[in-house]
Amino acid sequence: MAEEKDEIQVERPEEETKKKKGNKKLLIIIVAVSLVLGAGGFAGYKLFAGKGGDDTADHKEQKTGKTVIAALDPFVLNLSEHGRYLKVTVQFELSDNILEETVKERTPQLRDTIITLVSSKSLASISSPEGKFQLKDEILFRANQIMGMEKDAFKNLYFTEFVMQ
Repeated sequence: MAEEKDEIQVERPEEETKKKKGNKKLLIIIVAVSLVLGAGGFAGYKLFAGKGGDDTADHKEQKTGKTVIAALDPFVLNLSEHGRYLKVTVQFELSDNILEETVKERTPQLRDTIITLVSSKSLASISSPEGKFQLKDEILFRANQIMGMEKDAFKNLYFTEFVMQ
């Protein structure tokens, strides 16, 4: 009888370790499958959701036929340094073609803002590419403020002429 009890006790720990190993393998498989499915779902969402938004924006531009650009007359400005001049031509890319008439009405305010901003700059601050990008951002920000709309009226700004002396 004592021998039977020893055999029963010896068999139980082996069965328990087999069950634990089986449970660990099952748990690892479930976690791995969940991670793969989650990552695949996330990647699919990012790919298809991102393209869906871009496609609708592309379709809107195709329906209108063209991007609307509002050009301002060239500026000849004194820079903040004595004897330094800048000739610049600016063109705004509009976010909607309906805004074209509003931009024409607000041209004096836009020109005033650009003159005030650019004439306060030094030659060194706008001669580098980084300085030009910063100037673009500042002009674009102020121009959108002038329009006073909930969304930005101008998508981008282009310098079509930029001559310093």
